[in-house]
Amino acid sequence: MSLETRVLERCHALGFARAGIADPAPTRYARPLLDWLAAGRHGEMAYLQRHVALLLDPAGLLPGVRAIICVADRYASGEPDPASPAFFGRIARYARGRDYHDVMRRRLHRLADELRADHPEHAFRVCVDTAPLLEREYAERAGIGAVGKHTLIIDRAVGSYLLLGELLTTLPLAASAPAPPDPCGACTRCIDACPTDAITPWSVDATRCISYVTIEHRTRTDAEIGVRSGDWIFGCDVCQEVCPHNQPTERTRGAAVEEAYIPRRTGFDLASILEWRESDRREAFQTSALKRAKLDMMKRNALIAAANALAREPHARLRARIEALAEVEDESALVRETARAVLTRLG
Repeated sequence: MSLETRVLERCHALGFARAGIADPAPTRYARPLLDWLAAGRHGEMAYLQRHVALLLDPAGLLPGVRAIICVADRYASGEPDPASPAFFGRIARYARGRDYHDVMRRRLHRLADELRADHPEHAFRVCVDTAPLLEREYAERAGIGAVGKHTLIIDRAVGSYLLLGELLTTLPLAASAPAPPDPCGACTRCIDACPTDAITPWSVDATRCISYVTIEHRTRTDAEIGVRSGDWIFGCDVCQEVCPHNQPTERTRGAAVEEAYIPRRTGFDLASILEWRESDRREAFQTSALKRAKLDMMKRNALIAAANALAREPHARLRARIEALAEVEDESALVRETARAVLTRLG
């Protein structure tokens, strides 16, 4: 059995749904990436600009890198969400269970330790989302799946509800066969369904994307984007919900979802969020990827979702809380200003 086969079998034994090995050569998409950054479509994610050299070439992450072991966890089945109660804010499916950073990183470190024990002369580095690595490109090279028009990796067998992780190594491992390109064909469902028109084929304008606006964007939310955000308060799944590859079928129902990501909640009551203190946020977000959003951001997001809900029907407690937040001096300027903007919109 080849070393490559043993490595991939070990990945599957560790519970990863997909695994493959990618050639670590520099990105093939340098020009589109630089143009995207120059157009400001990364919004406030300044770290992308700061680490652009690493994005262009993963050799900066691990000198002498010879291979990238790519893995994927499946975190959702594609079954539609049940109807939410009124005045409820939804969170994206990937954040409904345990924090994938911890879940994936622990197993990748175990794999790295095992390989290091057998190959002490080689180096290894684990990456799970936070490193400046164009992980979808390398996942595609490794045969995990192909990038769809919504820019997410699609495995034609189970869809795009996939979380990605990588182990960079100086081990000279042969690359796996890449995934067949273009899983979308003429389909434009994700583009047509995006509430904020953020998607063009194989590109997303982050400044218009609800996921970016609710998670990475740290200042006031554009009024138009807020109105279109509906009940999303952390992330958004619309482009994946409509994707044909994610529709439940006999085949996809037989594909396992990693147990750690079984939802503990689908969202939060909006009025409750507006009454949170920092200790409440920490308790609610414990062991969750939700902790990426700070307290003032969550209140901002909840205020915008509340405005969208109140535009349809009244809710006295929620309205009173918004009025109070507009004037409370110990709230952040972001929360006060958003509350005032909401009240102005509601009239």
